[in-house]
Amino acid sequence: MRVNRILLSVPLIVVALVVQVSVLARLHLPGAVPDLLLLTVLGLAMVYGHVGGALIGFGAGLLADLAPPADHAAGRYALVLCVIGYLAGLIKPENGQIKSATGPMLVVVGAAIGSTLLYAGVGALVGDTAARHVGLTGLLFTAALYDLLLAPFIVPAVMFLARRAENDPLGETGSAGKSSDISSGWLSSGTGLRIGGQRGGLKMKVTKARVARAGRIKGVKRL
Repeated sequence: MRVNRILLSVPLIVVALVVQVSVLARLHLPGAVPDLLLLTVLGLAMVYGHVGGALIGFGAGLLADLAPPADHAAGRYALVLCVIGYLAGLIKPENGQIKSATGPMLVVVGAAIGSTLLYAGVGALVGDTAARHVGLTGLLFTAALYDLLLAPFIVPAVMFLARRAENDPLGETGSAGKSSDISSGWLSSGTGLRIGGQRGGLKMKVTKARVARAGRIKGVKRL
C-alpha cells in the first residue's frame, strides 16, 4: 500500500474503534451495536479497491480482536472485515468516484448483514453460540438499521478524505513527480551536474587572459 494510504487509514481505524468501544457500545441499544469500524472500512475500500480494502479490513478487524473488552478468538473479526473489505472494493469505479448514493447504501446494508452472518458462522465453527441466544434475526435487522442510519455521515466523509489523500505528495505518483521536479531543478540550476561545462568555460577564460597578457608583454618589449 502507498504510504499516504497507511497514514490516513491507521488514524481513521483507531478513532472509529475507540468511539465504537467507548461510546456506541455503552449506549446499550437493543440488538446489535452500531459498527462504526465496518463503515470506515467500507469507505476506504470503495476508494482504494479490493486489495486495499482487504488489507485495511484485516488490520482493522485484528485490532478489534485484540482491543478490550473483546471476548472472542483473535482473528475472527479480522477474517470478517477482510472479506467485507475485499468485496466492497470490487465496486470501485475506474476514476475512484461514485456519483450515486444508491450503490454505497446497498453496500452498507449488504455488508451489515453479511458481516453479522459471517461472524456468527465463524463463531459456530469455533463453538461460540452467543448469536443463538440473542437472536440472529434481531441482530441482522438492527445491524442493518443502525449502520444505514450512520452511513450518510461516516462513509462520504471517509471517502472524501481517502480521495484527498490520493493526491498527497507522499504517494507513489507524487513522489515520482517530486523526484522529477527536483532532478529538473538540479539540471536547470547547474549545481553539480554541469561541472564539465563550467570547467570548459573557465579554461577558455584562462586561455584568453593568458593571450591578452602575452600580447601586452610583447608590446612593452617592443617599446
